Amino acid sequence: MIQPVDPGIKFVILMHPWEAYKQRTGTGRLTSLCLEGSEIIIDKTFDQNRRFKKLIDSPNYFPMVLYPGKEAFTAAGFDFENTLKGRRLLVFLIDATWVMARKMMYRSSVLQALPRISFERAYTSRFIIKTQPADYCLSTIESTYYLIKELQECGIGIPHVSVEGLMLVFDELNRFQMECRDHRFLENVQKKGKF
Repeated sequence: MIQPVDPGIKFVILMHPWEAYKQRTGTGRLTSLCLEGSEIIIDKTFDQNRRFKKLIDSPNYFPMVLYPGKEAFTAAGFDFENTLKGRRLLVFLIDATWVMARKMMYRSSVLQALPRISFERAYTSRFIIKTQPADYCLSTIESTYYLIKELQECGIGIPHVSVEGLMLVFDELNRFQMECRDHRFLENVQKKGKF
């Protein structure tokens, strides 16, 4: 069902170990599976992470981090034409709970020093099985989808590449998790009915 696409932007998912080994919904992993050339780096802090440092130092990439805040640029509000200069846009995504993501961000001076990018528009999560802490909070796969769409509108990446597969996979995850939840509920009802 997953058909990876290359949006012309490199995505690197900075995944907290808890997200990597304990979380069952795994939208960061699904995001990586959907995007050609994407990577996952598992760590709590990244300043000493060799792969992270290699990507940051590469002359082939212009790195940014997807993270909200007053200093965050939007796709339309950033001068990509004069900044990229032949380099490929590299976007780091922090994949963790919001509390963990905040800690990961502020434990890494290198990550903090990167230009931030966020959304032009407001989006509401379609994550049915997981409640978000605030209206603006999105899963990793939703965040990636909306960011790519906004970047494509500004001519960044490969504009004609469809990334609808990200949301199709996400909707399938929601459907599957809902089925599992309903199945567990029915099993519990049946067990209680027997006693």
